[in-house]
Amino acid sequence: MGKTVLKNKKAFHDYHIIDTLEVGISLIGKEVKSIREGRMNIKESFCRFIKGELFLVQSHISPYSHTGYETHEPLRLRKLLLHKKELKKWKKKVDTQGLTIVPLKVYWQENHIKVEIALVKGKKLHDKRQDIAKRDAKRSIDRQLNNKY
Repeated sequence: MGKTVLKNKKAFHDYHIIDTLEVGISLIGKEVKSIREGRMNIKESFCRFIKGELFLVQSHISPYSHTGYETHEPLRLRKLLLHKKELKKWKKKVDTQGLTIVPLKVYWQENHIKVEIALVKGKKLHDKRQDIAKRDAKRSIDRQLNNKY
């Protein structure tokens, strides 16, 4: 795995992650330059099947700062690139089990931008509270151990 551009921390908080997959993403040149500057947001984004292909919806890539008059649409649909076999397998899981696909992180691998997507199931409010309580307990234990030495 290469250099991470951004992570979707909200996805880890709101969903139970069942399965992950690394996929490519179809971008235009100005979008790649903008991602290099770190001007992408995937907090509210998700993936949707349209005509048998998987697209990233609601991902925001700001226009490149050094561009002239020609810009791209920040919220356009972006096609995710994966094998047909994987596409069919994930579509079946989404349709039968009622799962959702969300992006977890965007990163560079050599000269390509990759997206890690995940099959997820939504957490209930009590699950979120349990996770917060566990995290707080772990922090307090770590603090006490660090103060001890």
